[in-house]
Amino acid sequence: MNVQKVFESLRRIPAVLLSILLVLPIILLPLSTSVPAWIWIPLGILYIALVVLQFRIIPTWKGITIGLSGMILVSILAIVASQIFAVTPPITDGNGEPLPNSIATLKKVTLNGSEQWITIRGQDVNNPILLNLGMGGPGGGGFATRSLFEPLEKDFVVVSWDEPGTGKSYNAVPFSTLNKQRFVEDAHALTLYLRERFHQEKIYVYGVSWTSILGVWLVQEYPELYYAYIGNGQMVDIIRDDVMGYELALSYSVERGDTKMVETLQRNGPPPYTGEDMLDKYVTYLDVLNDYMHSPHYTVIVPIVPFIAPEYGLVDKINHTRGLIRSFEVVYPQLQDVDFITQAATLDVPVYIFAGRNDVNAMSSLVEEYFNVLEAPHKELIWLNGGHGLDGSNLGQFVDVMVNKVLAETYAEAK
Repeated sequence: MNVQKVFESLRRIPAVLLSILLVLPIILLPLSTSVPAWIWIPLGILYIALVVLQFRIIPTWKGITIGLSGMILVSILAIVASQIFAVTPPITDGNGEPLPNSIATLKKVTLNGSEQWITIRGQDVNNPILLNLGMGGPGGGGFATRSLFEPLEKDFVVVSWDEPGTGKSYNAVPFSTLNKQRFVEDAHALTLYLRERFHQEKIYVYGVSWTSILGVWLVQEYPELYYAYIGNGQMVDIIRDDVMGYELALSYSVERGDTKMVETLQRNGPPPYTGEDMLDKYVTYLDVLNDYMHSPHYTVIVPIVPFIAPEYGLVDKINHTRGLIRSFEVVYPQLQDVDFITQAATLDVPVYIFAGRNDVNAMSSLVEEYFNVLEAPHKELIWLNGGHGLDGSNLGQFVDVMVNKVLAETYAEAK
């Protein structure tokens, strides 16, 4: 009899482990999605009841079968609900009511035959449009860091774009079709859509890291559509930048006495990398540079960032990470010949480039070299505190420059 009880207890161990795994989507609903309490609370109660039920029904196999079947169904319902209720938060007044004349919408648009997602947010729909091309990558999209642009919603209608191959636009097109033409033409189609919807002659465009490459391509091809180009973490010459970053990572590791990392970097050799382990090799030295800049590791931040975006359901959150990986593997090798010093020395729009004082991902020496040769109707190089892109140390300065310099110098003059 005791042997039988032990045997039954052992049979329950896999069921208990699976129960723990299946409950994760339900736990994540209140923590990282926009699903209302009147849905996730009943789902949580039902799940607990099923856990209890599997221990009450005899024989053991029957209780496990019924309980786990129910738990799987509840977990699927939680995932579906997270997708259905994904939303961008409303812009409200002091009483929690939507601000009159504001806009806050999560929208699917058709761009060159593919369905892609954007958020449109602003306190006044009549304000100028700022197109945020996304956080970088390739494959970062615009939703994961969309909240950084909330301070600009007073003066702009901020449009953040999940580019094809990431987040909510993960399945927009086959990954094999991701190339310069696809991105530029989709961004161009989005620009035309925004001009027509908001009756604006021109818009502003912002790019950071990878999307700073896309931003330059875009205004180079269609300068008549943009008041100004705003670059941050501006990529200039991919090969030189990567080699300089690798060399800094190696010397920094030597200085720290990190012999294991030194051996790994030396074994990998300098970029560019190819092959199945290409991404791992890039991330290895880039995370050393993140240490140098006192920034979070990509291996930590990439899976976490999408979970704070209410625009993403649980499937979208996973697809954001998957999209970053797959997009990088497809697109980054195509960027190896990018050299804006020779390829984009003239831009026919005002150009504002923000550069982090401690940025060693987009090397400041290359940014300055590009800025010095660049010819544009107006150009400015603005130094920010911090490293690569926007964070709490430089967001206030960025917003101030965007409103009191970029907007003041270009929009009013154009009007």
